[in-house]
This record gives sequence, C-alpha cells and structure tokens, in this order.
Amino acid sequence: MKEKIVIVSGLSGSGKSNLVEFIAEKFNLNFVHTSALLKELMEEKKAEIKGSFGEKNLGWWESAEARKAFDKRLEQTKFDELLDKKLLELIDKGNIVMDSWTMGYLSKKGFKIWLNASIETRAKRIALRNKQDFNEVLNAIKLKEEKTTEIYKKLYGFTLGENLEKFDLVIDTEKIPEKKVREIALKELKKVL
Repeated sequence: MKEKIVIVSGLSGSGKSNLVEFIAEKFNLNFVHTSALLKELMEEKKAEIKGSFGEKNLGWWESAEARKAFDKRLEQTKFDELLDKKLLELIDKGNIVMDSWTMGYLSKKGFKIWLNASIETRAKRIALRNKQDFNEVLNAIKLKEEKTTEIYKKLYGFTLGENLEKFDLVIDTEKIPEKKVREIALKELKKVL
C-alpha cells in the first residue's frame, strides 16, 4: 500500500479511539477522532485540521445534550455529509488513521479494521471509562446507534455492522484485552504499511 491510510470502525465502546492513537504512534501517522470533528461541525465551528485532530470521546455522545444533537442531525443531514466530505479529503491526502463509522463503507482507500463487541460489553467499558451508570449508558448507546444507523441508511443506504466483507480485518474485542487487539492489528498493518 503506497498511501498510509487506516480506518478503524466499530460501534460505541468497541475500542476505536485507543487503537487509532496506538496506530498513529506506531506508524507515525496523523490521527482524527471523527466524533470530535462532527461535534465541532454541529457547533458550526470552523474545524481546521492540521496534523492530528480531536480528543477521545469522553461521554459527550452519551449525554442528554447529544440526544438533542441527534435530532438536529436527523433533520439536517448536512452535518454528516460535510463530515464525510472532510474525511474523504483527509484520506486523499494520506498519512492518516481515523476512527469512523462511515469511512469503512464509503472510502475506496485505506486498510479498514472493524472492531466488534456486544452492546453490554461496550456499555460496561463506557460506563467505567466515564464513571457513569451502566443502565444509563446502555440506553444512551442504544439510542445513539439506532439514530446513527437511521441517518446512514437514509444518506448512504448501508446498515452499520453489516457487510463486513468491506473490511480488511475484523477483530472481536469482546473477550480479548486491549493489548492483544493492538498486537493483532499491528501484525496485519506491518504487512501493508
């Protein structure tokens, strides 16, 4: 692979953000946390990306404020369309790793990784990380994933988590530690990067 492009996809709490930062460090790539970029676009800030961009999601997308943002996204798909346009532009430049729910499906470039885990495991991870109530997090990510799936189905015609043959590597993160997930990804990425 000439261009160094890695796209890490998966649902909330599957381990995308941590893996993205690990890959960025190991291969000297810029990284983008796309949820941070989407949040800035929705706040109508001019997000300028030079080098790495964004911080890990630390609970905002599971908050009451985010639920209002989803309604806004359903009404005005321009935010998701703008986000995906910016992400495709970044992919075209290369030397990047990003966590993205859509790019694994939309981009024709890059090494694509899908991270899988049950919703209960993912909710436990998020609740622990953000020091939130498990049931509140579980309900929040169910709603988040339902609405996000609706947005992407409406915009692009695909369903999140289906058609995984588009991905070069699928890792079930359910019962393996983060260190092992990193080892699996690193082994495969060394072959292509």
